[in-house]
Amino acid sequence: MARTSNRQHDSKAPSFAGHVSSSALASRIKKRNRARDTAPELLLRRTLFRKGARYRLHASDLPGKPDIVFRRARVAVFVDGDFWHGRDWKRRKRRLELGANSAYWVKKISSNRARDRRHSGALRRLGWRVVRFWESEMKTAPEHHAEFIIDLVTKGKEQAAARVHYGE
Repeated sequence: MARTSNRQHDSKAPSFAGHVSSSALASRIKKRNRARDTAPELLLRRTLFRKGARYRLHASDLPGKPDIVFRRARVAVFVDGDFWHGRDWKRRKRRLELGANSAYWVKKISSNRARDRRHSGALRRLGWRVVRFWESEMKTAPEHHAEFIIDLVTKGKEQAAARVHYGE
């Protein structure tokens, strides 16, 4: 479906026209980052599966294409990359502002964070519970996070539904 106006497009995603990668190497490295099936996501999936949880992957019919979906329980799980989704955003933003191509990176990651908030809100309005984990959290405690998700799916812990990492 084509967009009807630039204004609508601009309000959802910034234009990066005119921004150039700081180097060819940086460009190649960033292009190789995966959007799905990342190591932290696979770690969580293996842990959930080992614990008996069954789920769907990357539901393209849901806002944000959640990494892991429990349709019956209406739980959407995202495993967000620390860099791309702005973990410790205030500190990271200050560091980015000192580096190469700072305007591009601050705008890009701010846009990703805003998009994540929009998708989480849209899912909640559709009656879904949204859980977001940082990749570094997943690397350190996959068992804990898998148990959290299983409890949410099986017992419906309502307080767990408030777990969104953008309150920093």
